[in-house]
Amino acid sequence: MPGLFGINHLTLSTPDLDRLVAYYTQLLGATLAFEHAATSSDPRIAVLDVGGDDHLMIVETATVPATGLDPLQKAGWGLRVGSHERLCEVHAHILAAGWPVGPIETLPTQWTMTARDPDGRPVDIRAHRPRTPSPQPTG
Repeated sequence: MPGLFGINHLTLSTPDLDRLVAYYTQLLGATLAFEHAATSSDPRIAVLDVGGDDHLMIVETATVPATGLDPLQKAGWGLRVGSHERLCEVHAHILAAGWPVGPIETLPTQWTMTARDPDGRPVDIRAHRPRTPSPQPTG
């Protein structure tokens, strides 16, 4: 059986596709991969490239999405940046743009902060901490 490579995409709903696409592309640096207009049977969608082979699919709906935290009081999903320095830059950029974002926290394997997108939905943004090599057994 083949192994998994990672997450292909995550789908978010929004009543304002243009506003949410602008947030993730202009503020956080995602790239619009493609967009489909609404048809009589399907809603309008946009797919954003968020790095590597990972994508964020955004579907325009009439309903407002849930904005609560997960059982661990976190966003329940997140985006990743390459370093702590880059995370600090993104934090400052979000604050300067006037969007809500929490402080950067240090976890055992990564640094994290939780932002709120234009729909009020939480999104964790994280940077992995450098891994230390495991001690080698001596024989």
